[in-house]
Amino acid sequence: MVSLDRFDTFKAIVDAGSLTAAAQTLGQSKAVVSFNLKKLEEELGVTLLVRNTRNLSLTDAGERFYQHCLTLLAAAEQAIDDARSEHVQLRGTLRLTTTPEYAQARVIPLLTTFQAAHPALQVHLSTSPAHADLIPERFDMAIRLGRLQDSQLRATLLEQHALLAVAAPALLARLPDNASRDDMEAIRTLPRIGYPRLADIPVVAPDGTHDNIPANPPQAVVSVDNASTLRAFALAATGVAIVPEWLVHDDLAQGSLQRVLRRHTLPTQGVHAVFPNVAHPARKVRLFLEHLREHLQ
Repeated sequence: MVSLDRFDTFKAIVDAGSLTAAAQTLGQSKAVVSFNLKKLEEELGVTLLVRNTRNLSLTDAGERFYQHCLTLLAAAEQAIDDARSEHVQLRGTLRLTTTPEYAQARVIPLLTTFQAAHPALQVHLSTSPAHADLIPERFDMAIRLGRLQDSQLRATLLEQHALLAVAAPALLARLPDNASRDDMEAIRTLPRIGYPRLADIPVVAPDGTHDNIPANPPQAVVSVDNASTLRAFALAATGVAIVPEWLVHDDLAQGSLQRVLRRHTLPTQGVHAVFPNVAHPARKVRLFLEHLREHLQ
């Protein structure tokens, strides 16, 4: 019978991309990792990896076996978790990734309370505007904003926020005296901040007519690549910005930003927890997902 330890070794090799990197991840010597891979292939009677001096690649059999490894190892981890008493503290490391802005505004406060309930659990939080590749980078969960790309990952909706058009009072002072802050044509006279990561934004006027606001119009005075920079330029009265409500909630309350197009309806932005598509997610993932759902919804 093939040892699950060799399943884990094989998965680590594929995820890390080399025997040397896998050995470092597992805390073993390269010779031990190489021996276990060789024994695994002998026991299965197939070649799983094609190796040369520069890299390694999965064979067709190796690709199929890797997918089975993900399922079996996750099931084994859950079986161990379930066999333990609920009073046993979570251990190991929970690896998460999201954007810097959403981490600061929403995730870090909830991570703090989750860690207080599970002090033996370590947390690794990576923040980046770019989407991490969960499986190769060994993340347990990603929290992603906006439209999800098609993938083989599982996703759970955590919350939704309205998109808002906002501007600084100094910028709104440039509107004509007879213009309303809900007048689409008047707002278009003001400079805009471009945000290429958003698609064109559908807007419904009070009378029910539909329109689109380009997220990155050709006449944008500046274009940015992350939400915190978008907010900073809006606060500096550089232009009108389209932002999620959670990002500027405090600015609106303090009056440093004000809503425009208040009577228009803009779409909502979904926030999803995304994790590898395995039949039995690890207990640490399941419990943190429950924690997020309870507090965000």
